[in-house]
Amino acid sequence: MTGDIPFGEAEASLTAEVLREVLAGGADAFARLTSDEGAVDDFGFDPELTDDYLLPALRLLYEKYFRVDLEGLEHVPADGGALLVANHSGTLPLDALMLQVALRDHHDAHRRLRLLAADLAFDLPVVRDLARKAGHVRACPENAMRLLGSGELVGVMPEGYKGLGKPFEERYRLQRFGRGGFAAVALRSRRPIVPCSIVGAEEIYPMIGSAPTLARMLKLPYFPITPTFPLLGVLGLIPMPTKWTIRFGAPIHTDVFPEDAAEDPLVVEKLAGEVKDTIQHTLNEMLEGRDSPFA
Repeated sequence: MTGDIPFGEAEASLTAEVLREVLAGGADAFARLTSDEGAVDDFGFDPELTDDYLLPALRLLYEKYFRVDLEGLEHVPADGGALLVANHSGTLPLDALMLQVALRDHHDAHRRLRLLAADLAFDLPVVRDLARKAGHVRACPENAMRLLGSGELVGVMPEGYKGLGKPFEERYRLQRFGRGGFAAVALRSRRPIVPCSIVGAEEIYPMIGSAPTLARMLKLPYFPITPTFPLLGVLGLIPMPTKWTIRFGAPIHTDVFPEDAAEDPLVVEKLAGEVKDTIQHTLNEMLEGRDSPFA
């Protein structure tokens, strides 16, 4: 990836390039970020700002740093509502953002992914503005149903913080998928579920410990300790340049279930378990064929 450029210089160069992209729009972009200008719905989604300023910065990570390979894109519907369910990892939620780039840039229909995000994303200054402008919405059944009913492609990572902040020793072992709420939403909306498996994100910030006292003080779900953070300060936030693969699986159709299936806890639990098992099996299969996290 880096040719004859020393590893540290390559990282610094790419980081600087990402920052230049983020700052390219200057004051005008920041003013738009903190206003309702450009919003196309009451969630605050701004497609133009996302395409012109946010995705270009993420695209550098996607193409040059993580060098993402895609498999099974044909399984993602070209139109209409669908629920994309993926594993979650990496300490910081870069996997969700890389999914957005993948579908916008490489799907034949250039689909926009509307991600269901945890409340914390909307409680932090600047982060909440970036989230809503990029099309993210608070994770709740009502918001998911609205988006699916509008024909949107909705992304959910049911492991939540348990997946994002799990220890490195538990990498690629799926955590609990909540209470299966995503399955109930899919059944109620009668929209397909597309399982998605991501390999590569687990190693970007190897979490070897945590500081629960600091997490409580900062009101965070966890405070990660990695080989480089907080030891190296801000430099420790630079992710490891792992090689990623994202694989989309065959859709699971929910319109074949009885119309009241969402009211049966056993059906919901079984469907959620089927999706989880599918993703875990795919992760295991992908890992068997991987020689190194970096190649």
